[in-house]
Amino acid sequence: MTPIRTDEIAPHSVPPKYIIPDCFREFNELIALQSTRIGGISKGPYSSLNLGINTEDNPEHVHENTLRLCATAGINPERMVSSEQVHGTKILYAETPGRYHGYDAFITDRINLFLYIFTADCYPILLFDPQHKAVGAVHAGWKGSAGKIVMKTIEHMHTKFNSIPAECVAFIGTGISGDAYEVGPDVAKEFPQKHCKHSNLSQNEGKYMLDLSMVNHQQLIASGIPASNIERSSYCSYRESNLFFSYRRDNGKTGRMASIIGVR
Repeated sequence: MTPIRTDEIAPHSVPPKYIIPDCFREFNELIALQSTRIGGISKGPYSSLNLGINTEDNPEHVHENTLRLCATAGINPERMVSSEQVHGTKILYAETPGRYHGYDAFITDRINLFLYIFTADCYPILLFDPQHKAVGAVHAGWKGSAGKIVMKTIEHMHTKFNSIPAECVAFIGTGISGDAYEVGPDVAKEFPQKHCKHSNLSQNEGKYMLDLSMVNHQQLIASGIPASNIERSSYCSYRESNLFFSYRRDNGKTGRMASIIGVR
């Protein structure tokens, strides 16, 4: 994952900046990326590349930001698949573009169909089966991770496309890191103790630091994807405010990044 420069330049004067996972770079037929907050036209707490239509940002700005990202990445904006995410574990086999409701993961084997996941602390996970040219995109917050949504998505890919996990490649994108994500005991109890350590951020006893990136990494391995086929983002949405939106850091008033995958 190539580091991104964050030179002090006016956001409107630069194209959208996004991360291309190193694990996908060898596949020329694949488009896979995670956006940053750089390169759009939104203002204030949504500055500048806000892609979330469920925010209080100007919808025209969000639309323009989406068009700019698509143009820069070489994506047809009319071939998008997205959802009003609900922190559940429902998975859609996408055959046609559209805006759906209630799904937090997609899979498809259709060419030129691009799966979009929106985040601002939750973890986006992108999956690719090179053998069958099939892809998956997962939105994994703590509820989805507790529900093992990434494992269920891989199972769906195996059932639908005959994907073999050992042949698949996965990218765990940027979310809130384990050093910044403090949770209560009601959340911590949903996860193995090794992924939760006692918090030193709060004076309240019983708080824990939850590492959702590692939770999903272990679930990918448990599903049969080799560790050598998994890349984890080194960024943190909470700490790196110049690059990413963060729902927790910004007290809920913030934009959304998009993580996108599709076969050309």
